[in-house]
Amino acid sequence: MAEYIVLRNLAVESKEAPQKAETENWEWSAGPFEAATKSMREAESVQAGGDRPEPKVSVHSLDAKEVREVAAEPGVAAIAPLMATQLISPLSAAEPAATGDAWGIAAVAADKSGWTGEGVTVAILDTGIDNQHPAFAGVDIVENDFSGSGNGDRQGHGTHCAGTILGRDVDGKRIGIARGVKRALIGKVLGDQGNGNSNMIFEGIQWAIQQGAQVISMSLGFDFPGMVGRMQKQGWPIELATSNALEAYRANLRMFDALMQMARAQESFGGGAVIVAASGNESRVDTDPRFRIAASLPAAAEGVISVGALRPDGSGFGMAPFSNIFPQVSAPGVGILSAKAGGGLRSLSGTSMACPHVAGVAALWWHSIKADGQIAPKATNVIDRLRATARANVFDSRIGADDRGVGIVTAPS
Repeated sequence: MAEYIVLRNLAVESKEAPQKAETENWEWSAGPFEAATKSMREAESVQAGGDRPEPKVSVHSLDAKEVREVAAEPGVAAIAPLMATQLISPLSAAEPAATGDAWGIAAVAADKSGWTGEGVTVAILDTGIDNQHPAFAGVDIVENDFSGSGNGDRQGHGTHCAGTILGRDVDGKRIGIARGVKRALIGKVLGDQGNGNSNMIFEGIQWAIQQGAQVISMSLGFDFPGMVGRMQKQGWPIELATSNALEAYRANLRMFDALMQMARAQESFGGGAVIVAASGNESRVDTDPRFRIAASLPAAAEGVISVGALRPDGSGFGMAPFSNIFPQVSAPGVGILSAKAGGGLRSLSGTSMACPHVAGVAALWWHSIKADGQIAPKATNVIDRLRATARANVFDSRIGADDRGVGIVTAPS
């Protein structure tokens, strides 16, 4: 038997089970992982009835017959094989460490913004955090370890990302976009070696939403090549290994879509959450212009804001050669100065560094919209602002939307 993640909507389970005549219409065209059609109808029915979605993620060891049986149960929104995940490994900074403020602050116009992110709760799902770092002085940090390796950040990736989102000034240098954020939810979904699995991510998102996160930042990805390689080592033919890994990837994508649908439905009850993810660092256009890799999970999931990485280019910006294509927006991601686990600062490059810029700007927009009072402070409106104010006129004309998305995010003035 294999391990599967099951996503349930407890609000549906609490309702009276549908009659058999109704469930007979819910059939799968390709397999049990196509049951999302059924779950979406159930979720829409519950939402129409005024009930708040109640996502619940759990892991079960199931055989093929049990997978189909569980998928058919009322309230089951999605089911997917457990899949390995990993941090989107940063690259050595292509530029020397900054001597002043982190350059991304001015690039997204946070230095000119009158908003700080005060009153906004931000969740960072990563490798943990060094909660003793001066960059996080005065922040109420709530930690939860989903990786089994204990709270804290022995890897350093999560600390760097958190510093970009909400870090206070360190040694007179500004590193944080939203320095007024006073509550941070730190979900450790990757272990000390930077590895994890899809259940850790889904549980982390579920926890963050339950804890009232308004912005969720994820600089991590799914290890599709690694899954193929592991099956090959077990003697699987390459064709079969690739097919099974692809099916697992598709199933996890559908689970993300189902969870995102529940997250969007939360808006009617508490504003919802803006979920941001790095697009990935697998492209290599500096060695071959054709070597362009598309954004992968979780950035590729419906409802997730995917982020590409930028570098300075004269008076404007260019795309980082490693940045995966088809992001929705872009942000600084080369030579980014931020907090170093253990103390001090360091520069790193990657879409992992771009993603927290967008999360920080999203927190500024939450603060702005709430204070303005003209429209409701909810995730949809924040996302609309992020997209509507993104700038595309700061790029070379040869850089298209498939590389940069709608443009570089811009903080509210």
